[in-house]
Amino acid sequence: MKQYRIDGLDLQDHRKLKSYLDTHLGAPMLGNIYWLELDSHLLTPIQKDHEKCSPHCFALELEESFLSCEFLVRIKKNIRCDCMGYATPEQREWLITTVDAILETLSITA
Repeated sequence: MKQYRIDGLDLQDHRKLKSYLDTHLGAPMLGNIYWLELDSHLLTPIQKDHEKCSPHCFALELEESFLSCEFLVRIKKNIRCDCMGYATPEQREWLITTVDAILETLSITA
């Protein structure tokens, strides 16, 4: 799986991230997986056509020592659909920039 991974989190970093993600993305629905909704202006044509599949999301997995962000654009309603797939370069850049901004906001330098 292609991903953006931040290693070397300490317990304090983990707590800050968990609190932030719980507040801004909602409690994880499955284990330690959070869903970060992709900005609608970045959707591909097929993702835009699949309004019933919205929202299109990135899965963020928060563990005690790392945050893993998949580059796969997923949907919450089905396991598979043609509108799912690896992020475009623009979507990937948006994810990295968004996660980096969260880390900066929380003063996490891992």
